[in-house]
Amino acid sequence: MAQLTAAQKAKIAYLALDDKKAEDVRIISLTGISTLADYFLIASGNNVNHVQAMVDEVEEKLGRAGYEARIEGYQTAGWILMDFGDIVVHVFSKDDRLFYDLERIWRDGKSISPEDLQ
Repeated sequence: MAQLTAAQKAKIAYLALDDKKAEDVRIISLTGISTLADYFLIASGNNVNHVQAMVDEVEEKLGRAGYEARIEGYQTAGWILMDFGDIVVHVFSKDDRLFYDLERIWRDGKSISPEDLQ
């Protein structure tokens, strides 16, 4: 199986989130800004089940492509972090997303659209 670029993995994750009706999905390019990852994806869900369903879908789609994540926060589902190495997916409850405000913390990153992911 061919290795995917970080952008290709981010696109798969975005489409998986979109399939599960994620709300307010943001893609932040951190290339050249952080060694943590090339992309952060940030999304919100309506409730615990919705948040977990989004995470399950991302895990399944990227898993099929041969990638495994380190996942934290799944049980409480207020903030689930999925670390795929060069991409990190953050899935929040609405309240926790407002509280942690990752978009503000990573405002030096470039907000991009799914179409920018090649």
